Amino acid sequence: MKHLRAPFDLLFNRFGPQHWWPGQTPFEVMVGALLTQNTAWSNVEKAIANLVRADALSCRAVLDLTDDRLAELIRPAGYFNVKTKRLKVLCQFLAARGVVDAPETLARQGTLAELRRDLLAVHGIGEETADSILLYALNLPSFVVDAYTRRAFGRLGLLDETDSYAAIKARFEAVLPAEIGLYNEYHALIVRLGKDYCRPQPRCADCPLNAICPNTP
Repeated sequence: MKHLRAPFDLLFNRFGPQHWWPGQTPFEVMVGALLTQNTAWSNVEKAIANLVRADALSCRAVLDLTDDRLAELIRPAGYFNVKTKRLKVLCQFLAARGVVDAPETLARQGTLAELRRDLLAVHGIGEETADSILLYALNLPSFVVDAYTRRAFGRLGLLDETDSYAAIKARFEAVLPAEIGLYNEYHALIVRLGKDYCRPQPRCADCPLNAICPNTP
């Protein structure tokens, strides 16, 4: 599994740093991680812009909004009624932990494993969302796996696309050093690869990984 490191170097050499996560505050990162479920990031940006204009991009502000008003603001992100409930539950979780005004301090309230367990217990937060919050909002080394990871590394022959989330995450974390910057950049680069080249109908000709991909024509 040492070959899991090789794609990073090729991707970084081609694309350079991606400057992720695209959020101004840890709470905005948390909101983005939840709202991006089942939608394009461009739709999330519209929803977050609505929250900013309404001066509602804080945990306390979200808790103060009615469900109807919050749903109206995040409507561009899709599934707005479901996501309204999930966002409220996340904020209630943060309030219960005493970090409503400084969500990033949640990182001090337990080990990485404990915090991940607690996030996964919050309604509407799955593994990818939890790891995104841990890595990009709380600055903890928890590798994020997504559909782009499965597709690209399945095509590279480095994993089976049908493997569980936990199994794929464990493979990366067994090989890569537990460095926040590396995990941050690697996931961002994989997303860039998946959007630009390793699509359902791949663009292999100019792909930065075509030299190591057995599926390159």
